[in-house]
Amino acid sequence: MRIFVSGIAGFLGSHLAERLIGMGHHVVGCDTLLGGELWHVPPEAEFYQYDCRDFNAMQKISQGCELVYHCAATAYEGLSVFSPALVMDNIVSGSVSLFSAAIANKARRIVFCSSMARYGSNEVPFREDYTPRPQDPYGIAKVAAEEALKNLCAVHGVEWSIAVPHNIIGPRQKFDDPYRNVASIMANLMLQGRPPIIYGDGEQKRCFSYVEDCLSCLLAMGLDDVALGETVNIGPDEEFVSINELSRVLAKLTNFTGTPIYVPGRPQEVKFATCSADKARRLLGYRTTTKLEDGLASITDFIRKVGPRKFRYHLDIEIVSDRTPRTWTQRMF
Repeated sequence: MRIFVSGIAGFLGSHLAERLIGMGHHVVGCDTLLGGELWHVPPEAEFYQYDCRDFNAMQKISQGCELVYHCAATAYEGLSVFSPALVMDNIVSGSVSLFSAAIANKARRIVFCSSMARYGSNEVPFREDYTPRPQDPYGIAKVAAEEALKNLCAVHGVEWSIAVPHNIIGPRQKFDDPYRNVASIMANLMLQGRPPIIYGDGEQKRCFSYVEDCLSCLLAMGLDDVALGETVNIGPDEEFVSINELSRVLAKLTNFTGTPIYVPGRPQEVKFATCSADKARRLLGYRTTTKLEDGLASITDFIRKVGPRKFRYHLDIEIVSDRTPRTWTQRMF
């Protein structure tokens, strides 16, 4: 099958493309390389350096693709409070442009990777039948893209599924980005002998999803008929840990003996966020095969292999105020 994967040079997209190619499919993909690396793209893939917001480009390169996975995203939840134009334009415009191109090209199915940010301040564990209550522009944009997908597919007779990955970790995750990926940021700092930086009191709690465990769900959502017209959380609901505990595990793995630096909490950050995996278990046969510490070890091993890096402040902050984290304005990472 000819399959399209947006964000193919990114963390999730590159792993998904690799698996699809291994199954014998022809994969076409695009990426702006804003958050991805060219060397992540499988050499067998048909790659284009295009922006999903470019409808004409999307229509041209996705021709003949029966299945479209939309993995590309400016996945900057915390930054979206301070750079909402950048984040929302990429999420909403990019998603609608690709959806429209896929539908125009007679794609049979679209699988959209949304975000746990859709749930916002709901009670944990987040369940798929909850009414979304996003707390930041990133979550708002993801919900808007979901609604556009369902609307367009209903009108034009295209199958859809919405995956909700959360806090994915593993090799190839970007670790020199100061705006996202808490585990990778901490590991990169500690491997340089520098202390991790923790927002607030560090008692925010999350579950972390190992990338390989998420792939089985995405493959089933695209290649089987088990989740048509469904929104499904993909990732574990075990090992619900605080950021403080995350820091302690990474310190052990990196042999770091210093103490964290604490800075004021970020506006709109949800204190407790984890998703129920019950629906994924029932529909997709999901199971957690990688423990948190093993997943974190894969990150530290990857960073050691490619070498720790200086952080790149590659995105402009649109709104600078006394609430903008000084980790960014003072370039503390």
